[in-house]
Amino acid sequence: NHNAMMDGRGRVWLAAAVRGRENPAYCKKGSSLPSAKLFPLTDSNRQVAVWDPKTNDYKFVDTCFETHHPSFAFDENNTLWTSGGGPVVGWVNTKVFDETGDAQKAQGWTALILDTNGNGKRDAYVEPDQPVDPNKDKRVVAGFYAVMPSPVDGSVWGTYRGNPGAVVRLVPGAHPPETALAEIYNVPAPGFGVRGGDIDKNGVVWVSLASGHLGSFDRRLCKGPLNGPKATGDHCSEGWKFYKYPGPGFAGIGDNSAESSYYSWVDQRNTLGLGEDVPISTGNLNDALIAFKDGQMVTMRVAYPMGYYAKGLDGRIDDPNAGWKGRGVWSSSGDRTPWLKEGGKGTKPFAIHFQMRPDPLAH
Repeated sequence: NHNAMMDGRGRVWLAAAVRGRENPAYCKKGSSLPSAKLFPLTDSNRQVAVWDPKTNDYKFVDTCFETHHPSFAFDENNTLWTSGGGPVVGWVNTKVFDETGDAQKAQGWTALILDTNGNGKRDAYVEPDQPVDPNKDKRVVAGFYAVMPSPVDGSVWGTYRGNPGAVVRLVPGAHPPETALAEIYNVPAPGFGVRGGDIDKNGVVWVSLASGHLGSFDRRLCKGPLNGPKATGDHCSEGWKFYKYPGPGFAGIGDNSAESSYYSWVDQRNTLGLGEDVPISTGNLNDALIAFKDGQMVTMRVAYPMGYYAKGLDGRIDDPNAGWKGRGVWSSSGDRTPWLKEGGKGTKPFAIHFQMRPDPLAH
């Protein structure tokens, strides 16, 4: 297993290896599955599993596409979108899976196709190693690391690791995969090195950057066309903003932070207490979580044991009527070698509950 997401029934959906690498026949060329007709897949290292803690029932969902991070969409089908698919982005219609138990029927995937001919629909395309043809669309390989369904318009965003890296917007359309189209937005200087990210309730994407910044991308700020032959990644630098993380920087290269945050998550529902839509990053070189509130960085440092290294976080409201005591953000100290931290041999990974008092003396 790699990562997990809980659904509205309390079940846990996991990116998990449920079989060997070779895909079943329905994933490959010659299959009648719509996604396989358009883009057949021969193998995958990790698929999907679901565990129900009430019944201890553990089911496999044998996906053709690889998975890494799952996230639920805001739709009636409770669609589980996944990252880690390499040349494709895959999903599971969990409503269909619950009704039928048929993994083949419940899944789909799509290649990332840019609308470079600008006609607003998916057409024949050139491959990633071919130049743009103004009469065709273009396929890109920009595999998602983080995946984040938008609460605004039904689109699905992902982060693409690289230098400088990018964020990608996928619009499934009425009949995916046949109607799915993508947009890609490269990170401009001074930012670079996208890793984990999330989206707020306004559709703004927030990402951790290796450049020592929290980056935001707001598609509403784009001035030029968002499709057509020039919409291949560098067409909306104005949509990006950068906010320097706290901490010391490297000498000789100007004002900078050496912070190398792994992941950012948006507290859409004020689970911590700083307000709605507050992005929170793992401060991996600050031994902290770092929130961005009203233009300022708020460092929530774990003082003991030294070496807190967060790999993820999520919020939970246990009692909406209990004030600050009934809400908080949970994180794990996820370093792979905990015995090298303060405490030494025998030190184990641990979970941390962050809560925000309204004032230091609040009870």
